[in-house]
Order: sequence, then C-alpha cells, then structure tokens
Amino acid sequence: MKILLALIIFSLIIVIHELGHFLLAKRGGIRVNEFSLGMGPRILSKQIGVTRYSLKLLPFGGSCMMEGEDGTECAQIPEDSFAAKSVWTRISVVAAGPVFNFILAFILSLIVIGSIGYDAPVVVALTEDFPAEEAGMQPGDRIVKMNNTRIHVYREVNMYVQMNQGKTVELTYERNGERYTVTLEPKQAENGMYYLGLRGSGVRMKGNILKTIGYSAYEVKYWISTTIKSLGMLFGGRVGADDISGPVGIVNAIGDTYESSREDGVFYVWLNMLYISILLTANLGVMNLLPLPALDGGRLVFLILEAVRGKGIDPEKEGMVHFVGLMVLMALMVFVMFNDFRNLLM
Repeated sequence: MKILLALIIFSLIIVIHELGHFLLAKRGGIRVNEFSLGMGPRILSKQIGVTRYSLKLLPFGGSCMMEGEDGTECAQIPEDSFAAKSVWTRISVVAAGPVFNFILAFILSLIVIGSIGYDAPVVVALTEDFPAEEAGMQPGDRIVKMNNTRIHVYREVNMYVQMNQGKTVELTYERNGERYTVTLEPKQAENGMYYLGLRGSGVRMKGNILKTIGYSAYEVKYWISTTIKSLGMLFGGRVGADDISGPVGIVNAIGDTYESSREDGVFYVWLNMLYISILLTANLGVMNLLPLPALDGGRLVFLILEAVRGKGIDPEKEGMVHFVGLMVLMALMVFVMFNDFRNLLM
C-alpha cells in the first residue's frame, strides 16, 4: 500500500510540475514534442496533434520535451522552437514548473485547513523550570512574534527554536487582548538540545473563507521557508548526510504515516497524505529553483544573464554545463538512495 500511495503522490507532483512547463510552452507558441510521466522506455504512448503523451517504465521523474530546448545551434531555427522565442517567454516557461508546484501546495492546503483548521500559535502547557514559565507566560497565551519573525502557526515556534539553537529570543505574546514582550534565554535539556519550555500545537482554529485562504498561504510559506532553512543547515554543516532522505526514505515515511493514521479512519489517512504532498511539492519547487546546472534554477540563471547582456550564452557551453550538472545530480541521487537503504537496514 505504501508504494502505491507514494506512486500516486509522486505522480501528482511531477505531472503538475511538468504541466506548468507544458501550458506556458503552448501559450508561448512552442512545439512540445513529448509530455511524459516516468523515465526510461515507454509503456504506453499516444500521439495527439504534434505532442506525444507517454507513460514510462521507471516511476520517477517526468518530462516536457520542447522543440529546440537543448539549445543546439543549427542553420535555421524553427519558428515554433524554444530557442526562437523571446527570453521572457523562455523564462516564463522554465519558471512555470516550480510555480505550479507552489500552486498545488496552496490548493492542497486549502483542502486541509478548510477541513480541520490551522494549528494556532497558542501555548497549551509550559515546562517547569524553563525560561517561558519563569518569564510568567501562561497556557492560552498566543505567540505573535519571535525576534523579527512573525508567527502565524505553532510549528513556526518549534522551527524557530530548532533553527536558532541556544540563541536568546525576544518573544511577543498576546493575552486577553494585550501584548507583552519577554526575553528568553533557551535552556539546555538532558538530550543536549535547547528549549524555551513551550508546548503547543494542541489548538486548531477554523475561520471564514478569507482566513482559510490566508492560512493556506502561510502553510505554503512555512514549508518553503523550512526547506530553504534546512538547505542552509545542510550547507552550513549543521545537518549530516545521514539526515538526507531520497525516494526510498520518502516511501518509507509515507508508509509509516499511513500505518499510524489508519486506525483513526480514512479521513485522517487522507489528510496526512495531503500534508505529505504539500511538503513534497513545496520542497520540489524550492529545489528546482536552486541555481544549479540541469535544474530549472540553473537554466533561469543563463536566461537572466541573456536578458541582462542582451545576448545568449554559447549554446554548446551552456549544454556542457547542464550535462556536467546532470551527471553530478545523478551521482547524488545514487548516494542518497544508498543512504536510504543503509538507514532502513540499521
């Protein structure tokens, strides 16, 4: 079951990503030669107009293959090719994939928050002898700000403490319509981690349609911000290679979530799968925008340089950069999958 659920989630996220490229390419008058789900040899395929729609053997990845996308120089560039279009049209096509991932995250968030509400940043309990209790905070206090960071959902409190281990926090909270500000010095617990002594995430609130839309946007912002900060921790050496998960680790996490929520009924299984989908699609959107060769972000770098310079980079040189980047990404994928299997066996 966990493999089936993972395939459904991966397929949804990848199709939406590639659909973004596809729709903007069509809108820009670019010929799309193939739109596919999966990688490797074709299992099913159908030609409709100028585009072939395919389902491929390996259930990871997908593609929207456009005419002239590889940037190969030729004597005459076809009018309906990617390379023949204006730089701004090409930028919109490349950026559309990640943008559609964020749109999908927002739509899924609307469903979740419309169903069960959002996790209000309300303190449920305090840990004895920890800074929050000593500063006079009480259950029911609503956290508004931590240093210069606005707080909208309780998970942002946990994430802030985790990302800023041991750092002093100027925390603003609301009680009975009045706002108070306290300065908290995190205290180290027996496990070596630093905590403020706050416990929350026990209060879910629902509002009108405008609040639902607003908090759905906050949900997407939370996952985008979390992904970016996690990457910062990775590059800063605060997260090790063993903490990185690839497809195998994600499938296992989906399976664990399914098993832990199935006793609560189909509704909660559905909600948890939506939560995982929000996390993954926001993560994919951010990762694809990284300015690395072979990713959408890497292609955007070359297109933005072209827009600034008024002329493009040599197609052969750009193609070589993307090829090297692809090889590096493939090697990284192999490493991550090996790491996943090793963690499963430990």
